[in-house]
Amino acid sequence: MIGLIAIGVAAGVVAGLLGVGGGVLFVPGLVLFVGLSQHQAEATSLLAIVPVALVGTIRQDRYGNVMRADALRLGLLSLAGAALGVALANALSGAVLRDAFAALLIVVAGQLAYRTLRPAREPPRRGRLRGGSDRLD
Repeated sequence: MIGLIAIGVAAGVVAGLLGVGGGVLFVPGLVLFVGLSQHQAEATSLLAIVPVALVGTIRQDRYGNVMRADALRLGLLSLAGAALGVALANALSGAVLRDAFAALLIVVAGQLAYRTLRPAREPPRRGRLRGGSDRLD
């Protein structure tokens, strides 16, 4: 039980702070500390991410950071991908799935390191300023 609490709190903090799905911590934590199989951990993570995503989205929306039209498009387009991904995950062995998850984390870490080390550019601004504040619609 303590392992689940630690995993949940850590994943929530990381998701809210960095915007990553808690699954980056949920999946390895559930496999290593709770003893779930890779398939069980990934499926459990998908459901556990729902409340984390809702709370994070509501809080970020209050700061004006949510691009609603983009989020809606992304979410709708992701539905088919999620269904395909679940079917593919269930067709793979736990070992292959674990290795694929690890490879994804390595690729993402490499991309983040690359973006951190290259010269900074101004991000494109979207929307319009509200009432002289720095918040965007």
